[in-house]
Amino acid sequence: MYTQTSILSMALLLAGSAIAAPYGASNTTIKSTLATSTITASRTTLLTSTTPAATYTPANHAASSSSSAVLPASSSTPPTTCSSTTPNPSLFAQLTLAPNSVERMALLSDNDFVFNFADPCKTTSAQGVTAGLGGKIVRADHATFPALVAQGGSVAIGFLGPCGFNTPHVHPRAAELNLVIEGRLFASVTAENGARHLNHTLNKWEMTVFPQGAVHTEFNPDCTDSVFVASFPSEDPGVGQIAQEFFGLENEIVKGSVGGETAVDGRDIDMFRSKIPANVAKGVDSCLAKCGIAKR
Repeated sequence: MYTQTSILSMALLLAGSAIAAPYGASNTTIKSTLATSTITASRTTLLTSTTPAATYTPANHAASSSSSAVLPASSSTPPTTCSSTTPNPSLFAQLTLAPNSVERMALLSDNDFVFNFADPCKTTSAQGVTAGLGGKIVRADHATFPALVAQGGSVAIGFLGPCGFNTPHVHPRAAELNLVIEGRLFASVTAENGARHLNHTLNKWEMTVFPQGAVHTEFNPDCTDSVFVASFPSEDPGVGQIAQEFFGLENEIVKGSVGGETAVDGRDIDMFRSKIPANVAKGVDSCLAKCGIAKR
């Protein structure tokens, strides 16, 4: 049996060996021979990791206020430089052909699952933006936000200036839930031939539904900005502006639809085509007059 002195000596020897061992060594074996016995001790590997200074983690978030915890950068801060934000067609093809959701997710980075509706780098239709004199609509569908492929849903946000007018249109593949989150919105809809026409003014936090394929429109009736969120149970709801599509038909079809030569001739049709405003349009006459906004 060891004496108290020999046990103390053995403990000091082990402690000294552990301190002297290289930091980060794995499964270090420390041997000390005392009398006829060999005592082996193992030290667990000490792992270190380096966290980038700008990275948010739950650990540093939970740290006390006296620590140098790093907070996440605000997601609302617009980027100072723009890189290409147009979706990659080859990525879309890979996502569509992926055999299951696990493999689809493996094709995307963490950032691919975030869509910024206020990103100033998004300016084109290919990036999901429809803009005119009255404001803009930014859409996140499977063409502009690849993470939506096979998810069955999409969202658009309308930023309408004073009197901003989202001109009459249809969504051929989905119904629309339209929620006002800022200002007001006047909505008008006819679902189909023979259906009762509906119109209503939506206040902030009020919502309406536009049936799939229904001709509908909305405009901001006020002299301040309005914002709405439109959600669809389809990742590709589609959109067709009524005026552009109608006057895009052959001249004789347009003439026949509106009463023939006695009502409109070819020159009128060409003039109408040139006068159709880009969506989002500046607004309807009553609002423009109220807000003192010139029509042209």
